[in-house]
Amino acid sequence: MLLTASIVAASAAIALVIINVTSERPQPPPHVTAQVEEPGLLLAEPAATERAEPEPVPEEPALPPLEPIARAPVPVAAALPPELPPRPDRGTLVFVIDDAGHNLHQLEPFLRFPGPITIAVLPGLPHSAEAARRIRAAGKEVFLHQPMEAVGGEDPGPGAIYSWMSDDEILEILNRNLAEIGPVAGMNNHQGSRITADERIMETVLAFSREHGIPFLDSRTTAVSVVPATARRMGITIGERNVFLDNEQDRPSINRAIEEGLGIASRRGSAVMIGHVWSPELAPLMKELYRGLVDEGFTFATAAQLINAASR
Repeated sequence: MLLTASIVAASAAIALVIINVTSERPQPPPHVTAQVEEPGLLLAEPAATERAEPEPVPEEPALPPLEPIARAPVPVAAALPPELPPRPDRGTLVFVIDDAGHNLHQLEPFLRFPGPITIAVLPGLPHSAEAARRIRAAGKEVFLHQPMEAVGGEDPGPGAIYSWMSDDEILEILNRNLAEIGPVAGMNNHQGSRITADERIMETVLAFSREHGIPFLDSRTTAVSVVPATARRMGITIGERNVFLDNEQDRPSINRAIEEGLGIASRRGSAVMIGHVWSPELAPLMKELYRGLVDEGFTFATAAQLINAASR
């Protein structure tokens, strides 16, 4: 019996040791289940966790009522100015400047004229072809200023038509001059008081003008010109000079001549005024008057524009 008691006591001691050793081993956290699938590899599986109850969201305090936004008053459109009355039609003004070709410096001020203008170039002079080129380059209109024999016997210059010439000779001269100066928009006579009174010659000249599509402007160097009657008989529309601007070349005289042209344009609808490149006061005065004349209701045109418009 004593032996039995000793055995029981020893067994209890061994069990106590085993229990203590077992209790000292680290235990996995309560949410991890240890599984050994391969040596040295630990797989952790998350255990089911409880969902937290959502915390109640505190109510936001009520916002104060919005103040109405002050809006700037919409400006009322400014009253439109009353429409200006239509500008009166005072008539059409045509300025023709003769005798270009002698030099180039006298030509330059007329090339700077702000409105339409016709410049007539004499043939056969040192600067004839270059003057015509510059006039076209400036956007101005070129006329052939055809020299013709005058009653007083004054030399009209190279390329002139004389009363003793045949029709063929006249046409030859016209073609030669046109080749030098052209292309041109029209033609007018330089001197020519004898020729413009000769019906035969003027019929030849007007036929040439019609064939080449260049209107003729009668400079009216003689009161007995047959050009208007011959043109009517041939069914051709021509132009005629109304005023010479620089018979006297001082500024007041030129200004009076322009005033005469304005009166003619107001009464008849148009006026053709002829001046010359060698008048020193003419170009500055024309430029000075231009804007005011436009504002008064005058229209500017070239000689060819006026004649072609009348022929329609």
